[in-house]
Amino acid sequence: MDFIRDYADWFYLIGAVLFILTLRGLSGPKTAIAGNRYGMIAMAIAVLTTFFVAENPVVWMIVGAMVLGAIVGIARARTVPMTQMPETVALMHSLVGLAAVLIAVAAIIHNNELAKLDVGLLQANGVNFHEMSKVHLFELFVGCFVGAITFTASVFAYGKLAAKKWAKTISGTWVKPVQALIFITMFAAGIHFFLTGNMTSFWAMTGLALVFGWVWIAPVGGGDMPVVVSLLNSFSGWAAAGIGFTLENNMLIVAGSLVGSSGAILSYIMCKAMNRSIINVLFGGAMGGTAVVVDTGDKAPRNHRSGSADDAGFLMSNADSVVIVPGYGMAQGRAQNAVKELANLLKEQGVTVRFAIHPVAGRMPGHMNVLLAEADVPYEDILEMDEINSDFPATDVVLVIGANDVVNPAAKDDPSSPIYGMPILEAHKARTIMVIKRSMATGYAGLDNDLFYNDKTMMIFGDAKKVVEDMTKAINGNGH
Repeated sequence: MDFIRDYADWFYLIGAVLFILTLRGLSGPKTAIAGNRYGMIAMAIAVLTTFFVAENPVVWMIVGAMVLGAIVGIARARTVPMTQMPETVALMHSLVGLAAVLIAVAAIIHNNELAKLDVGLLQANGVNFHEMSKVHLFELFVGCFVGAITFTASVFAYGKLAAKKWAKTISGTWVKPVQALIFITMFAAGIHFFLTGNMTSFWAMTGLALVFGWVWIAPVGGGDMPVVVSLLNSFSGWAAAGIGFTLENNMLIVAGSLVGSSGAILSYIMCKAMNRSIINVLFGGAMGGTAVVVDTGDKAPRNHRSGSADDAGFLMSNADSVVIVPGYGMAQGRAQNAVKELANLLKEQGVTVRFAIHPVAGRMPGHMNVLLAEADVPYEDILEMDEINSDFPATDVVLVIGANDVVNPAAKDDPSSPIYGMPILEAHKARTIMVIKRSMATGYAGLDNDLFYNDKTMMIFGDAKKVVEDMTKAINGNGH
C-alpha cells in the first residue's frame, strides 16, 4: 500500500473535486442522483486513503466502527419515513459534532501521554512526537467548542422536531443573560486553554459548550427550526474542518469547508425568505422562544366559509389551472401519495396542475420537495416561490394543504404584523382558494391568517390524506 501513501495528496485532490461535483449535482433534482453518487465515491476514496496513510492504526477498532456504523445507517435509511427526515438530519449533525469533540479530546490526551515518555525512546521506535504549537491548540479550541455546541444543539433540535417531551422550549427574561454568561465563561476558558494548554480550562470549555448548545437552541420556536437545522449543518462542517487541521488531513478540511459554507449560504437564503436576520432567528424575534400572542379580546369572531371534499372536487375538476401549496400538514398527514393521485386525475381531465414551494415550508430545507419526490411528482411540476407567484392571479383554484404562515397576506398588507415583509406565496390572488386544515388554529408564528377569512376561500377541515382521498373519489364519482 505504499502506492496509496505516495500519492495520497492526489487521491485527496480527486476526492475534493468529486465533493465539489456532489454539491453541484445536489443543486437540482434532475442531477441529484448523480451528485449523490459522486459523494459516495469521494467518501470511499477519502476513507480508504486515510486508512492507509494513518500512522499505526488500530485496525480492528476502525473496521468494527465502520461496520457498526454502516449497519445502523443502512437500517435507518431503509426504515425512516420521510415525515421523520428533519429530525433524522438533525440527529446526524449531532454525531458530527460529537465526533469533533471526541477527536479533540483524543488528540490532547494522546499528546499529553506522549509528552510524559522519553522523546528519544519514542523516536528510536519510529514514533514522532511534536509538542503542540499555539496553532494546534487554537485548532483544537475551535473544533472542540464548535463541535460541542453542534452536538447538544442538534440533539435538542431532534427532540423538538420529533415532539419529545424532554425538548421543552424555554422562555423568560433570564434566558438571554444566562446565554451570555455561559458563552463568555466558555470563551474565557477556551482562551486560557489556548494560551496555557491547561487541561482544566479545556474540560471547562468543553462542558460549558455542551450546556450552551442546549440553552442556545431551546428558546427557538418550532417555526424557525428549518433555519436551525440548516445552520447546524453549517456548524457540523466547520467543526469537521477544524479537526481536519488538527489531524493534518486535507480531505477533511476541504469536505468540512464545503459543508460549512453551503450550510451557511442555505441559512442566509432561508432567512431572506423569512425577511429575518440570522441573529433575529437565533436570539429572539417574532417566531422565537414563544409564539406571538395575538390580542383578540376586543375583536368580534370572524366568519369563514367552509365546504366539503365534494365541493372541492367539483371546483377543481371544472378548472383550467390548479396550484397546490403543500405545508407541514401534508407531511403530518402523510398525504403526498394521495396528492399525487389527485394531481394525476386532474391532469387526465385536461387541468394544468402545478405545485408551489416556499423555501421554509415544512420542518427542514427542501422538506416539501423531498416528500413530493418520494411520491414521484414530476420535477417540472414543482415550482419555487419566485417562479410561481406571478401566475397566481390567472390561476382558477389554489389548494393549500396544511400551510399557514407562508401564505398569510398579513406579510404584505399589515405593517403591524410581526411577519410583515416576509415573502409569501401569493395564493390570495387566485380566483378561488381552498384550504385543508384540521382546525382554525394558528401556525407556528401564532398569527391568525387573513386568507382563511377571504371571501374567495373555502375551508375544508380534516386530516389531509383523508380529505384529499375524498376529493379524488368525488371527482371520479362526478363522472370526470
